Amino acid sequence: MRQRSIPGARGRVRPLTLLGDPVLHTPCEDVTGFGPQLAGLVEDMFATMYAARGVGLAANQIGQGLRVFVYDCPDDEDVRHLGHLVNPRLVEADGLVLRGPEGCLSLPGLEAGTERYDEALVEGFTVTGEPLRVRGTGWFARCLQHECDHLDGLVYPDRVTGVRRRRVLRRAARASWAR
Repeated sequence: MRQRSIPGARGRVRPLTLLGDPVLHTPCEDVTGFGPQLAGLVEDMFATMYAARGVGLAANQIGQGLRVFVYDCPDDEDVRHLGHLVNPRLVEADGLVLRGPEGCLSLPGLEAGTERYDEALVEGFTVTGEPLRVRGTGWFARCLQHECDHLDGLVYPDRVTGVRRRRVLRRAARASWAR
């Protein structure tokens, strides 16, 4: 029986890109080559995400301006969703709009109440170029929207307003990792 490989087992942990780096605020480019280099990037992304104890990671969070993200995230029923998307597009965000705590590996140790839809549908491709549709609800829908935002050059504080936005940006400016 052939065993499936564990995502990230062959990857290397890369340094995380932190808030303030321009790559996080630049829309990512579409992937045009589906080969070993892309597969290696996805493996590195899984390894980095697991090392940082995250549930999702976009390529620009390791300095690569490409439309790729990985995830290992539960939904509200504690069902595990594990995978990756290449050239993803958020095609539907629907349902209730809920404000919940949201953090980011590029803003370590910080979080803010961020409004997101309770349902999301993302379309893209696998690392081998096969079409893929991923539907998420609850926490997983939040993860999908968060990662798609990264690829569009947004971080979650861009979605927060008022006192919550000022508070998280002030805390980020004082963080030990701030530039």
